[in-house]
Amino acid sequence: MKLRFVLPLIVVFQITMASAVQAKPIDFAHDVVPILKQHCVACHGGREAKGSFSLNTRTLWMESGFVDVKDPAASYLLELVTSQDPEMQMPPKGKPRLSAKEVETLKQWISEDLPWEAGFTFGKQAYEPPLKPRRPELPAAVDNRTHPIDRLIDHYLAEHQLPRPGPIDDATFLRRVRLDLTGLLPTPEELNAFLEDPSSDKRTRKIQELLSDDTAYADHWLSFFNDLLRNDYSGTGFITGGRKQVSAWLYESLLYNKPFDQLTRELIAPPTDASRGFIDGIKWRGNVSAGQTVEIQFAQSLGQAFLGINLKCASCHDSFIDRWTLEESYGLAAIYSERALEIHRCDKPIGKTAKASWLFPELGTIDAGASRAARLQQLAQLMTHPDNGRFTRTIANRLWHRLQGRGIVHPLDAMQTKPWNEDLLDYLAVYLSDNKYDIKKVLELIATSEAYQSQVEIVAGGEDSDYLYRGPRSRRLTAEQFLDGVWQITGAAPAKFEAPIFRTRIEPDQKQDYDLKAKWIWGDSAKQVPPADETIVVRKIIELPAAVKRGGAVLTCDNSHILFINRREVDKGDNWAQVRTLPLHTLLKPGKNEITAIVHNGGGTPNPAGFFFDARLELENGEQREISSDASWEWNPNAPATKEGRLGGISGKWAPVTIVKPVGSWTNAVDSQARSLLAVAAEGKQPMVRASLLKNTALMKSLGRPMREQIVSMRPSQLTTLEAIDLSNEATLAQAFAQGAQRLITQTDGDPQRLTEHLYQFALSRKPTTAETEIITQILGEQPQPAQVEDLLWSVCMLPEFFLIR
Repeated sequence: MKLRFVLPLIVVFQITMASAVQAKPIDFAHDVVPILKQHCVACHGGREAKGSFSLNTRTLWMESGFVDVKDPAASYLLELVTSQDPEMQMPPKGKPRLSAKEVETLKQWISEDLPWEAGFTFGKQAYEPPLKPRRPELPAAVDNRTHPIDRLIDHYLAEHQLPRPGPIDDATFLRRVRLDLTGLLPTPEELNAFLEDPSSDKRTRKIQELLSDDTAYADHWLSFFNDLLRNDYSGTGFITGGRKQVSAWLYESLLYNKPFDQLTRELIAPPTDASRGFIDGIKWRGNVSAGQTVEIQFAQSLGQAFLGINLKCASCHDSFIDRWTLEESYGLAAIYSERALEIHRCDKPIGKTAKASWLFPELGTIDAGASRAARLQQLAQLMTHPDNGRFTRTIANRLWHRLQGRGIVHPLDAMQTKPWNEDLLDYLAVYLSDNKYDIKKVLELIATSEAYQSQVEIVAGGEDSDYLYRGPRSRRLTAEQFLDGVWQITGAAPAKFEAPIFRTRIEPDQKQDYDLKAKWIWGDSAKQVPPADETIVVRKIIELPAAVKRGGAVLTCDNSHILFINRREVDKGDNWAQVRTLPLHTLLKPGKNEITAIVHNGGGTPNPAGFFFDARLELENGEQREISSDASWEWNPNAPATKEGRLGGISGKWAPVTIVKPVGSWTNAVDSQARSLLAVAAEGKQPMVRASLLKNTALMKSLGRPMREQIVSMRPSQLTTLEAIDLSNEATLAQAFAQGAQRLITQTDGDPQRLTEHLYQFALSRKPTTAETEIITQILGEQPQPAQVEDLLWSVCMLPEFFLIR
């Protein structure tokens, strides 16, 4: 019997276990809280508990006997609010009754298992997170466990009379740390070498080795930051030109390990267009509510991404779930706004104008009368102020969650909630700032602790408010990790990626200075001295026999340019002294391509003007191509209109460009940069294409990759029906396993034992058990056939052991 026959049974089980999907799930903050505040809190909230019933927390609700989540219609609460008996009805006689719609809302809330905002209570919240950093004193080491995290964790466990989790073996460690730091599985060769290494410091050296693999690190952590910054390569807003990627800038920031405070400042107050897509948000088509404008998106995005606070409720009204107010949200939004921003409550204007202001004036204030650029600079400095401990705690908490499976504050965007270990969170936050905001240093600190290298906690049931740390938690592979793992095993990774990035880090001493072939070009006016405020168009039409495998361009213009490829805007710049780089593998296609630039000369009097473009390409057929601005380009005096990032029609005749003799300042400032930058575009290794570098697909969506129209700091952990179906028969998976089956047979010379051991070591970082070997040997026989090996791949890659990081 083929192993693949087992899959339908697995799918049936998965579908049975998957939660039912509600068309319009209850929104606790907006649907339920207003009802309870209006009708119930006065008698049963805060310090009041008439009839011995307090509704302050979800736990109190569940213990009250007033709700029955197994049989919602039988809930005593519904009986009370619908009763006509004056002695029984709630609210009591003389107070307004609930409407039929409100009763139905409460019924749906109960039927959905009482969804509740983490950390929310109707009682008085005494906890307010400290603003300034705090340097905790480390407890004494126990059992020679001197690592600072272990000292803090051991003290915590002792205080709560909890056992210390046991250590993990080398194979489990290697698989865990490989997936956590680079998102990839260890190869069988890497695993065997690590197991055979007798060195006592091999785990620390492995962690440092993984973190020094700049490309693998950037490929993996790109997904984390794309989620956090709602950045993607396609989707809502891109078609209309109302949304910009920060992909190239972000990938380069990760590749060169840019300090997190600098990265944040460049997002909030962009020094160039490359990083400004985050604050500009999404310009929605048509009319939008006041809570969806780009200004309010700015406030919500900054609050969530960098402070872990939810300003979405406070963008409509004073928040129900924490202390943030409507005016505070609008004050933050006004920093970004270029217009007077009228405050709206629940989409209705209240007659007040927002004043640009920062959430924590103790650190400093915003000059509301300054220009927007100046206000953003002020905000960037305040956000990353050395005394803003909330900024460092937020990213430290996110990193702990990523490696340990649960935040120190959890959920991650509820940073108003008390951490389960304040000293641990503060230590990580201060460690980040002490190490110049180097995220890799924090990851190394966590990964080198025995707390990280310990056995996972066995979790029974869902989350609760009484969490106690008992060890790390197992985590599901992300969509990207799952696909990367499958592609590693099968060799079926795509040949080309879609992210508009340069993927290779090249150190200055490794760069080859390329001979620049480009000339500075302009229109006929350059035969004398071009006039000030002249705008013209230059273009080059090329034919490519194959798709571009890799390559890019360097370009600049004195004074400014907007570049279009195949009539879509791809770059713009207004600082000629800063050479720009542009990946071309996603922009050029086989056949005819049109490279067009609208170029502008500034100044108040006639002055030199020129456009410079130099590109190197490697095509899929192995051919090398150069594209350089030269006498073969054309120019046109009629600059077209542009709309939504697209080039309009260009009237009039085209003529050959004029070659411009470069002035000294161009040569000194531009040529030296362009030679080395061109090396980044043309050189470098080409490791396996990763799923993080591809546009979202139906399979990745079903595996939990978000659309990134909203910030996502925690992907769903629950299985869905769609995911179960896709994992059993999705076409691209079937193709990968079919390709991998033939590859495995060839790689192992058709030896069933070698094939099985190789697969298990690659997928699970262990050898198959005797029982597994016997079953698989019977199925594969002495000469495995592709169909049988394909079934084996399906079965192994569907195991929970493959799906989980333990």
